[in-house]
Amino acid sequence: MAQAAVSLQSENSRVRVDFQTHPERYRHWTLSVDGPIATLKMNVDEDGGLRPGYKLKLNSYDLGVDIELHDAVQRIRFEHPQVRSVVLTSGKDRIFCSGANIFMLGLSSHAWKVNFCKFTNETRNGLEDSSRHSGLKFLAACNGTTAGGGYEVALACDEIYLVDDRSAAVSLPEVPLLGVLPGTGGLTRLTDKRKVRRDQADLFCTLVEGVRAPRAKEWRLIDGHAKPQQFAAAVHKRATELAATSVRPAKAVGVNLTPLERVIDDTGYHYSTVDATVDATTRTATLTVHAPRTPQPTEAQAIHALGAKWWPLAMARELDDAILMLRTNELDVGTWVLKTRGDAAAILDCDATIQALRDDWFVRETLGMLRRTLARLDVTSRSLFAVVDAGSCFAGTLFELALAADRIYMLDAQGGPQIVLSEMNFGPYETVARVSRLAARFYAEEGPIALCRAAVGQPMSAGEADRLGLVTSRPDELDWEDELRIALEERRTLSPDALTGMEASLRFGSGETLASRVFGRLSAWQNWIFIRPNAVGEAGALKVFGTGNKAKFNWERV
Repeated sequence: MAQAAVSLQSENSRVRVDFQTHPERYRHWTLSVDGPIATLKMNVDEDGGLRPGYKLKLNSYDLGVDIELHDAVQRIRFEHPQVRSVVLTSGKDRIFCSGANIFMLGLSSHAWKVNFCKFTNETRNGLEDSSRHSGLKFLAACNGTTAGGGYEVALACDEIYLVDDRSAAVSLPEVPLLGVLPGTGGLTRLTDKRKVRRDQADLFCTLVEGVRAPRAKEWRLIDGHAKPQQFAAAVHKRATELAATSVRPAKAVGVNLTPLERVIDDTGYHYSTVDATVDATTRTATLTVHAPRTPQPTEAQAIHALGAKWWPLAMARELDDAILMLRTNELDVGTWVLKTRGDAAAILDCDATIQALRDDWFVRETLGMLRRTLARLDVTSRSLFAVVDAGSCFAGTLFELALAADRIYMLDAQGGPQIVLSEMNFGPYETVARVSRLAARFYAEEGPIALCRAAVGQPMSAGEADRLGLVTSRPDELDWEDELRIALEERRTLSPDALTGMEASLRFGSGETLASRVFGRLSAWQNWIFIRPNAVGEAGALKVFGTGNKAKFNWERV
């Protein structure tokens, strides 16, 4: 297929989703750039669904549409550094976006629905991440009716403008129409981000027809509106004003995001710096990240010249793709073993360069890519075991992989592996809870964090790491293989559902943010609702939508 590639695996007739695409292959979005303003125009191809069985009418979307949006935003970040604000709008008349395609959801498995919502959540959170950290501002120009997931896309932008044509409205009709929740942060952004009053939010979320421009502005559902004749000018004026607040450079030359070097075979997914091998028998994947094999530049000009081959960016892109491929296509593989290989000094040198040049636009965007990739690992519903063994280089940025894991096993041996902390472990790679992984690990207690900071740059043996609370277990050479084998075997015997709930509850410490609420509280409720008969039973609201039949509910409140 021309869009995000899909291939059918003959051995089990399942679809393998590929998250790599390019503007030349887009079927649903058009990206244009005019000086500091980029425009992403949504014009969904009705026949361009990722799978057969539904049509993407009224700018409704499926995973393939969002893969293109994710790719387009990535290209704005790196290939168009002069862009300071992005306008999201529609290429269709009188409709901005009607949200996720209902017939696609009705035909989808539970796992497909949940993975779809998770990826779209991450894409929307990424808009806010770029606004907060890189000064890339987003304006939703809703030039027609904006419903459900379409309004959730708008909510992820810095500001929302709605055309005042007496028919266009914003709405979140999932509860009354489908018996489910807005799946990509709608409820949370109403309260946490836009501060919509609770009673008005309650009314809004049960109004199928939504709210038109004047009242939407009054209720804080939008930031501005204009009549059709003045709408384009009002949007351009506000996009220009938002661009003026950005720190992105005006005249920088972009870096081309070249295609990933990737091989897919029966053993897994293989890249230049990342290797993801899959053992279907044990339902385990081993993700191995390699340190730079050649010296990396330390000057901005040389880093720009290296572009997408600069190790921090190459590794981040490859790791991100491996996470997505495993998460979407290998559903039975429930445990991921995280390993590293190479020279720790090479990692620390890269960390020092990032620290020194973090005000450079390309370095800053690479740092953002690393931050978002690690956050994607945090919210992945897989058991994560970090294994610090002979040949490991868990240092600085790569030690974040271990800190993201549910457990860290480190070999305790004479001349054995060491771990090293860098300044990058103390804030730049914040989790969705907006804290460092070290802070989350120690619940922001000053004492343990101060001890860790005092050890920055010092290689630590297993015993030293254990004393700082940085490892879970440190078996010696006699017990190493048996303890690791037993731990993995035990994990495979436990309920995947219970593990998913347990891991998500434990990973983020005690604080909450908008993003952690979306991934934790909202996603947990949606996950539950997606398997309830009121939504997906034979007479459930999601199943009968569009048939003319009325949903039949079990009226128990549970």
